[in-house]
Amino acid sequence: MPPPSLVDLLRHIAREEPLTATVRAFRGLNREHLGQLLDEAADALAKGPPVSAATEPTLEPAARSGPAAPSPTVESAAPIAPGGAPTRVRVYSDGAARGNPGPAGAGAVLMDTQGVVIARLGRFLGRQTNNYAEYMGLLLGLQHARTMGAREVEVYADSELLIRQLDGRYQVKSATLKPLFQEVQKLLKTFSKVKLAHVPRAQNAEADEMSNRAIDERM
Repeated sequence: MPPPSLVDLLRHIAREEPLTATVRAFRGLNREHLGQLLDEAADALAKGPPVSAATEPTLEPAARSGPAAPSPTVESAAPIAPGGAPTRVRVYSDGAARGNPGPAGAGAVLMDTQGVVIARLGRFLGRQTNNYAEYMGLLLGLQHARTMGAREVEVYADSELLIRQLDGRYQVKSATLKPLFQEVQKLLKTFSKVKLAHVPRAQNAEADEMSNRAIDERM
């Protein structure tokens, strides 16, 4: 079966997907209006110049394992201001594993300093532990922040182990977690300013939602 076109994808999303998180992210936008906007975008794309087979984007399945370069699904994103991406980004990250180890998902939500959601990300990880998923959630968020061009990052996670390992209070003894820890440390060094904070689970609900959606929807 050939890959779906962008027009087909937009029309399917407009008519079939609930888009609950997207509606929440944009105040004043309801599901019906969002569906109309997506349909209009599909119509405008269909009327545009044809895209050659050599250049038309296709939908490729994401790998379901491998710590170094997670491929997130961006569930929704707020518009970027005219000046470009925000200089400082808040990364809320989480991970979930049902069974520990069991079906696992990584999630991250990026916000600007005013609390406006920039992106929601999730990735299904296959069978992994909860601590593995926690690190992968943070990697998703940090990599997306770098892609956006952010120079400062504030990390918020409800995993005390994750935060205390990153700030040097706990050692990383797990052979599985060490490569993830090193990758996170490497990414953190690319930012000019870093803040690490442990928060209660209630303050990390949106990242938790994305990690569980990654499992349910096999993102």
